[in-house]
Amino acid sequence: MKPNIIYIFADQWRKQAVGFMGEDPVMTPHIDRFAEESLVFNHALSCTPLCSPHRAALMTGKYPQSTGVYTNCKIGADVMLRPDEVCIGDALKSAGYQTGYIGKWHLDLPEQNLSPEPVSGARDWDAYTPPGAKRHGFDFWYSYGAYDHHMEPHYWKDTPDMIEVKQWSLEHETDVALDYIRSKGNGSEPFALFVSWNPPHSPFELVPEKYKQLYTGRELKLRPNVRAEHLAAHTGEPFESGDEALQRYTSDYFAAVSGMDEQFGRIMQEVQQLGIAENTLIVLTSDHGELMGSHGFMAKHSWHEESIAIPCLMNWAGTIEKGRTNLLFNSVDIMPTLLGLAGIPVPSTAEGLDLSGDILGKSQTEVSSAFICAFPGRKDAIEQFAACGLDNRLFGWRGLRTERYTYVVHKGYMPGAEPQRLLYDHEHDPYQLNPRIITEWQEDELLLSLEEELKSWLTRTGDAFELS
Repeated sequence: MKPNIIYIFADQWRKQAVGFMGEDPVMTPHIDRFAEESLVFNHALSCTPLCSPHRAALMTGKYPQSTGVYTNCKIGADVMLRPDEVCIGDALKSAGYQTGYIGKWHLDLPEQNLSPEPVSGARDWDAYTPPGAKRHGFDFWYSYGAYDHHMEPHYWKDTPDMIEVKQWSLEHETDVALDYIRSKGNGSEPFALFVSWNPPHSPFELVPEKYKQLYTGRELKLRPNVRAEHLAAHTGEPFESGDEALQRYTSDYFAAVSGMDEQFGRIMQEVQQLGIAENTLIVLTSDHGELMGSHGFMAKHSWHEESIAIPCLMNWAGTIEKGRTNLLFNSVDIMPTLLGLAGIPVPSTAEGLDLSGDILGKSQTEVSSAFICAFPGRKDAIEQFAACGLDNRLFGWRGLRTERYTYVVHKGYMPGAEPQRLLYDHEHDPYQLNPRIITEWQEDELLLSLEEELKSWLTRTGDAFELS
């Protein structure tokens, strides 16, 4: 019998921000207990650490070079997940699953790109996705496009009538998820529920006070690579100087993670009470990380570990052995691997790896590296590249992540930037404080091998990015 699937992913939740990892001082007792009974991925990665590109990769098993979702689905960008893409929801539905999606979607074209006054009431980057091909096989729908008002969220079901709520979005979506699980848990057909929580995504302060109080009065130790003095220069925006602002942002970020932990505990309690744990595959992960001042940056979109490294825990009681794995598990591998675990054929369109055999202990796949990349996506950057007769999608950075190294070629987010080659050795420099800046690399055996592997990835993904 095929397992039920509960796939939960938070937005902007970094790998380091969970108690059992022993890095960030964040309180997550429910997740810590879950980790003790689960398979924990030491090297789960976001191939393009930005909301829409990761989500497109999750759904299709394809890189942004193939889906065209290389930046966020946003105002002024003609970027969205194409209705004809073969997605995990399509495959699950075809295999007899009852399918549901709750929370942030962020894969549809913002309605304000088409009309200044959408009938649904969507504003900015938001969109109501109607029933049909653009929902990609998900039947139950309680979702929205992109909307960061965590304390007053809204959703759509099967009509353009907006459902407005005055409740923390993460708690509300958990309420809806619990109702769904109760209604489907003991049915004759398996269910697959995807829950997309927006917190701990910014604005960080939009989190219930009871979770903030967990960190009130605590001076939080910031990561050794935090560079508060560089934030204003790197972001191009005013930023409060010193550690005080970062202490507040970090405290609120951790508060949201602790709140998420409590809601996850509610879901796990329901699974146990329904007695479906042995026939339910549960995945807890995120779409990308949050730098929170590391290397002088906020948010994501960089190749640093706080940006690309994500938590990933899998649990299927009695089937998946608990422990840790060093598999390099990239965004594009999620779709084929979940289908493989469910015994469903992987669509030929998928570009990622089905690692279900490795997870079940039946095979051992040699994965030497994971491909990571990012593209200039801001409107002003796109316009400046176009003015120079250049395709913005051929710039930004491309790289690969191995168990030990991160190797990156960065050609800039604006025309005229000086290309850089950077090598990080995680074994000797875990906080990535001292990258090796490559100027003469032709005679170095390690660099030659990494360069050749990156070339191979560019060929495999059909990426015309030039390394020279």
